Parts: sequence; structure tokens; C-alpha cells
Amino acid sequence: MPVRPFSVVFPSLICPMKHIHIELETYDTLDTLSHADRALVEAALDRLGTGHAPYSQFHVSAACQSADGQVWIGTNQENASYPVGICAERVAISVANMQASGQAITAMAIVYRDPSGRHQDPLAPCGMCRQALSEQSQRQHAPIRLLLANEKGATWVCADANALLPLSFSLKAL
Repeated sequence: MPVRPFSVVFPSLICPMKHIHIELETYDTLDTLSHADRALVEAALDRLGTGHAPYSQFHVSAACQSADGQVWIGTNQENASYPVGICAERVAISVANMQASGQAITAMAIVYRDPSGRHQDPLAPCGMCRQALSEQSQRQHAPIRLLLANEKGATWVCADANALLPLSFSLKAL
């Protein structure tokens, strides 16, 4: 009996592939950013050491900005009971929502300090923060531009935080 290709034996298992692409602008230094972007990244960098990270020593700072230029900062807050800690991005979103009087967050800069030296590139938010950013964007009916930077100034810019969570869970799913 001749061997038939898998696709012939099980044609229902063959399906079209969906490709998801994320476009990022990349900058090697802060000097190559626009003045406004550089100022937002520097605002996050200025608060980088103020988080509470006694367990991981991995500090993260996030700076949210509104259209009128107001900036709110959040830093990571670890807890001995690890799930109780909160990421810088969600702290910044919470502070902005509390103090912004309904203004939309237009941009967020996220920076980190990794004393182990394992990470050289900018890092993207964790899954919980991606979900929080996605929901904030939906809540305000406007995208949130992300500036992801390392401590040395290398920066990736994502025009819309939703691009980092292309298959997001939303109110529509409930």
C-alpha cells in the first residue's frame, strides 16, 4: 500500500496560517528620539530606582502622558507573596486614571534596570500589563503609544499598545 501525504489522509487538519506582525521603530540612543519622546523616557528613567524590588532587584518605571502633557509615573512594587506585587505599568495607569480627570493616556514610556546584565534590548510589558494597556485603550477609545527603553537609552516605539496583544480578551468576549 503506497504511503499518502498527511494532507491527503487528513485534509481537515490543514488550515490557512494566520501571521501576526508587530511594527516597531527602533532607536539606539535617546538623542535620536523626538524631544517629547525623550522627555517621557527621561521622566521614567528619573524614577527608575524608586520602585520596591528587594527580591528580584529588577526595577521598572513607567511614565504615562496625556495629550496636554501631564505625566504620571508608576514603579514596580514587589511583595514577598509574589502574585501580590504590581507592575510599574499598572501602577502608572491607575495613578493616571485617578488624577487625569478623564483625560486619555496618549503615550507610555517603560524603562527597566536589570542588575544581572542578561537583558540588553528594551523589554515589552508582561501579559497582565498588555491586557491592562489594551483595556485602557478600549476604555478611552484611543490608542496608547509605547516607548520601550533600556537604561542606556535604546528604545523601541510601538504606535499602539494593542499591537502587543493582537488576540486580546475584551468585554466583547464576556
